[in-house]
Amino acid sequence: MAFLLKENIKVATDSIKGNKLRAYITMLIIFLGITALVGISSAIDAIKGSINSNFTSMGANSFTIRNRDVSVRVGRHGKRAKKYQSITYKEAMRFKNEFNFPVTTAVSTMASFSSRIKFEAEKTNPNIQVFGGDENYLVTSGYELEKGRNFSPQEILTGTHIVMIGKDVEFALFKGKQKALDKFITINGGKYKVVGVLAAKGNSMGFGGDKVCIIPLTTARQYFSKPDMSFTISVLAKNAAWLDLALGEANGLFRKIRSVPIGEEENFEITRADSLATMLIGLTSKASMGFIIIGIITLLGAAIGLMNIMLVTVTERTKEIGIRKAMGATAQTIKNQFLIESVVICFFGGGFGILMGIIMANVISLYFSSELFIPWFWIFMGFTICMIVGLVSGYLPAKRASQLDPIESLRFE
Repeated sequence: MAFLLKENIKVATDSIKGNKLRAYITMLIIFLGITALVGISSAIDAIKGSINSNFTSMGANSFTIRNRDVSVRVGRHGKRAKKYQSITYKEAMRFKNEFNFPVTTAVSTMASFSSRIKFEAEKTNPNIQVFGGDENYLVTSGYELEKGRNFSPQEILTGTHIVMIGKDVEFALFKGKQKALDKFITINGGKYKVVGVLAAKGNSMGFGGDKVCIIPLTTARQYFSKPDMSFTISVLAKNAAWLDLALGEANGLFRKIRSVPIGEEENFEITRADSLATMLIGLTSKASMGFIIIGIITLLGAAIGLMNIMLVTVTERTKEIGIRKAMGATAQTIKNQFLIESVVICFFGGGFGILMGIIMANVISLYFSSELFIPWFWIFMGFTICMIVGLVSGYLPAKRASQLDPIESLRFE
């Protein structure tokens, strides 16, 4: 039995070598399908882990009050866009001062989404985010200091030209050759003294958590002022059990601050950190499902292509089948030979696809600062799918080959 299996595998391999072009094209299609299935699915699992770790570092017991996006009303006069007013500095600071609850409250603003930071002859790419934050911003945003210190309340009040920089900014400007602390860097033409270096945070959903500079909130207002400048309020509850109560109190207070009439919807948004993480994971799950469907469709096309190749192969090898039957090969032996040939093609294409999928998954994981891993589940799924595709695609041609009459086969030209 073992000898017969070995002989069938040898015959299958020789047949593949004799029809290289068709076999390689089918392997390529299977390779692409398995790569998409294993690589993208594994990568999205890694992204989910990155999202979870990033939001866990922020704390599940936190929420954010920010400006509400434009909404569309539908009424008698059709659709009409409604633009909500930005949260002002005065409103944000009033909330911080009046919110009497055992929480840590921070006020911040996005000073610049894409800035180029300079130090002497060195400069970064123009993709550095500049935030204005108060003395509590590090706590509520999940950042930690690796070197240096945080801003003092007095420095926030006076608008001192100081800055805390992310790890990517430190590396780009100082290359590890000199200390960043107490050096003066240039941000949008202004000089800022580095007082702190943030611990590495990594990337999440494509945004670099280490490509960041944080300056005092008052300084951001003075030197990065723009029309409709909006401020964000971040609240971190000291006890997770108090979060719902704190959120309700915050909603009531901010409605009062923004003079929202009773019965009208809020003109601001309150987002819990855990609900945002759930939303992002939901979006990645939908993307994962999309790529799985693409991979399955690709494999379906590969299965049809492989079946056609095997049917053509049966026709081309009719005389060979007749000779083997005349020499004593049974119908089951012939059927096994063609099934093995089909499975071998699938395993060659699928094996390389799984390998490429693992590499792709880990490259994407590194980009999102997740740990390197081996996606055992998707490896198992990849091999299982290869086996199924090989058997299903090869069954009909194998059955046809096994049913050929040896006398008629020998006469075939």
